[in-house]
Amino acid sequence: MNQPITTNLASQERRAALSLAMIYAFRMLGIFMVLPVFALYQDDFPNATPFLMGLAVGIYGLTQSLLQIPFGMLSDRIGRKPVIVVGLLIFAIGSVIAGSAQSIEGIIFGRAIQGAGAIAAALMALAADLSREEHRTKMMALIGASIGASFAVSMVVGPLINDWIGISGIFYSTAVLALVGIAILLLLVPDPRQCHFHRDAEVDSHSLFSVLKNTQLLRLDAGILILHFVLMCLFLVLPLELQNNLSVAAEQHWQIYLPVFVLALTIMVPFIILAERKQAIKAIFIGAIITLIVAMIMFLNSQVLWLTVSALVIFFVGFNLLEASLPSLVSKTAPATQKGTAMGMYSSSQFFGAFAGGTIGGYAHQHWGVQGVYLTVITVLIIWLLLALTMEKPSYLSTYLLNVTDVSVEQLLAVDGVVEVTLIDDENDDAIVAYLKVKKHILDEEKLLSLASSN
Repeated sequence: MNQPITTNLASQERRAALSLAMIYAFRMLGIFMVLPVFALYQDDFPNATPFLMGLAVGIYGLTQSLLQIPFGMLSDRIGRKPVIVVGLLIFAIGSVIAGSAQSIEGIIFGRAIQGAGAIAAALMALAADLSREEHRTKMMALIGASIGASFAVSMVVGPLINDWIGISGIFYSTAVLALVGIAILLLLVPDPRQCHFHRDAEVDSHSLFSVLKNTQLLRLDAGILILHFVLMCLFLVLPLELQNNLSVAAEQHWQIYLPVFVLALTIMVPFIILAERKQAIKAIFIGAIITLIVAMIMFLNSQVLWLTVSALVIFFVGFNLLEASLPSLVSKTAPATQKGTAMGMYSSSQFFGAFAGGTIGGYAHQHWGVQGVYLTVITVLIIWLLLALTMEKPSYLSTYLLNVTDVSVEQLLAVDGVVEVTLIDDENDDAIVAYLKVKKHILDEEKLLSLASSN
């Protein structure tokens, strides 16, 4: 890109990051907006059962988990934008199918097609194409933040849109969002100078076996799977509990979710800061899992609104802590040259967790009732807690990339904060990519960047 090496994103990188974050957010908004209201529609679909309702909610996760890595690899061959456009069109088609469906089977089919528009890996690869190595983490963090924001917005906007135009309207609006995403991609996202493979952002088939046999990474993959399993299970029954047992009308649910999210985020932020500054990630990670268990026990025993709302705040404090901590732990745990592969498997596990939560949660709801769902979740969370307790203490090393030419490993290791160095030839350029593990709190980034700018 030929920009001067600085600690800030260049204008094109900022433009790319913001526009790609919008595309990702719009797609995830379309996936999640049905979550806080869909359970209320069981009586509207002929032959619908709690199991089929759960399958309809979670089926997108199965197709997404199976197809996102192949879509990413396809984008290496035919280009990022064509794959993303096709993926968003598939998503829009699935949304229209679900919106026009008159049966639960039609909804399930539409949701499966929605998930088949699996553009996550291709979007991340395009973000990598449009960013310099030393600033890629900032761009990915902005895109990651958009995902979290889209979930919070969907919990509030979903009930509002449902009150206005119903569940079909939600599906149709997600189709519109997908088309807006295509417009953003074609009009606002810059064209990359070249598209090529990025070890830090894409899955390397040669590294898959190494990542799959890493027990620490597998614990984290299991963690994100369980976290989204729990989320799906909860929202199969919570909207019903609020409406039927606690007399909160569906159109008023957003009035609960909005303050709950604000309060939970306010409580969560100091713990995230503490985890990094005091190197207490494992302790806070385990505490967050325990927090989820406590919240589920409260849901299980709640018969009044204030207790349910309190449980929801506690749940989202733990959920937000874990959602923020898990990607950081994957980055700290994975070798620098295998970060993309590790994150790809992590992302697939997350989507599969949504599928598992919808199907298993729906089965539990159908056969054992609402309390059966909560007991199933508590059991799974206890298993996760045991896995987390045996997790190794994180290294607190972050991945850092640098484009270099005539710089040696010794020169890079001489920079304060640099702990590990791997140099790999970039087959598409004359430069070499330095994959580093660094201690960010003591990293002399100015000196490190000077090594790159001198080449």
